[in-house]
Amino acid sequence: MSDRIAYINARLLDPATGTDGPGDVLTIGDEIADVGALFGGGLPDGSIVIDCGGHCLAPGLIDMMATLGEPGREHKETIATGTRAAAVGGVTTVIASPDTRPIIDEIALVEFVERHAQATGQVRVLPAATITKGMGGQEMTEFGLLMEAGAVLFTDGYKSIVNAQVMRRALSYASNFNALISHHTEVPELVGDGVMNDGETATRLGLSGIPGIAETIMLERDIRIVELTGGRYHASSISTADSVAVVRRAKDKGLRVTCGVAPYHFALNENEVGHYRTFAKVSPPLRGERDREAIVEGLADGTVDVIASHHRPEDPEAKRLPFAQAAYGAVGLETLWPISLELYHKGLVSLLDLLARLTLGPATILGLPQGRLARGAPADLLIFDADTPSRIDAATFQSKSKNSPFDQRPVQGRVMRTVVSGATVYEQRS
Repeated sequence: MSDRIAYINARLLDPATGTDGPGDVLTIGDEIADVGALFGGGLPDGSIVIDCGGHCLAPGLIDMMATLGEPGREHKETIATGTRAAAVGGVTTVIASPDTRPIIDEIALVEFVERHAQATGQVRVLPAATITKGMGGQEMTEFGLLMEAGAVLFTDGYKSIVNAQVMRRALSYASNFNALISHHTEVPELVGDGVMNDGETATRLGLSGIPGIAETIMLERDIRIVELTGGRYHASSISTADSVAVVRRAKDKGLRVTCGVAPYHFALNENEVGHYRTFAKVSPPLRGERDREAIVEGLADGTVDVIASHHRPEDPEAKRLPFAQAAYGAVGLETLWPISLELYHKGLVSLLDLLARLTLGPATILGLPQGRLARGAPADLLIFDADTPSRIDAATFQSKSKNSPFDQRPVQGRVMRTVVSGATVYEQRS
């Protein structure tokens, strides 16, 4: 079979160059060989031709935060099932969260994730490593050695580093390697026994609330430390209007600060908890409508750099419990793109800007060659139909777990083909 593939009759979308128009892409092996109006004079000899039928062709999506289960939590997800879900969702690169069992805090474990992903994964899997050993919040891991082994960022997952001196040391140490510190910002004492957003809805449901300041105070602290150390810092998932404002001010100062959001924080609000719906129990919690609107504004004006799935699979036994006892988290790899497209269909974010938050943005932050349609770039591609209506059906997910707050939600747009390193890993058949 030829390693030359011509994608013709496409609407090319590339946030890196601002391209939005008809064109073609030629890939040779695992790289993009050329982009543009290529084949007016005939197709190159020996090429496989894929007619995109006028559908959109863009760089493959890059997901900066997903839990893939292995090692140790294979009953919730595996690299094989998680990357199949990613392929269906148009995600070509996944950053694997280190909150596994054992935790990814040593070179051998980083290498395990890489080897196992190469053996069983359908898309690229890049491991993250922890900031502190055992995610204990005290002793730092060996950033330099872990980066050499393949770690692309450092995070303690959904645990916050409470000790400010540890965070200061981490950001200072990381700056020696230009390493990225990604942090889940919560003050545990303010979270307490809270299980959803603090407010009228929590009071009505008789549930303990988590105030927005639990997030914003930790974020403010971290940014002051960034200012002191000059480190690179990413707030992994912000959820409040105040946090958007904090990040905006940090960027205005020229600090090396970026942030991400999960789709459920711009698509849902605290009312989704409704009748104690545990699939809507996430961390940070779903907030009020004012906060949701502020997240959308942050995406539109570029304050928010990244949309990440925060794919966090949980088995039924962990979710089918009273709300206060149920596990946090929602699956998101297969809903990342259709839920994000809602912002475009509602006229809130342009299609190129939306793609930038899912391709060029994370690629730039992580220093990856993916996320752009350019000669010599990896042939990681997403072909999608932006308009066809459908309904999310969690029962059909490739993920082992089905804990989605978006089940049965009507959406517009679907992934037609996902290409990784020049090879099709998913194709819409119906």
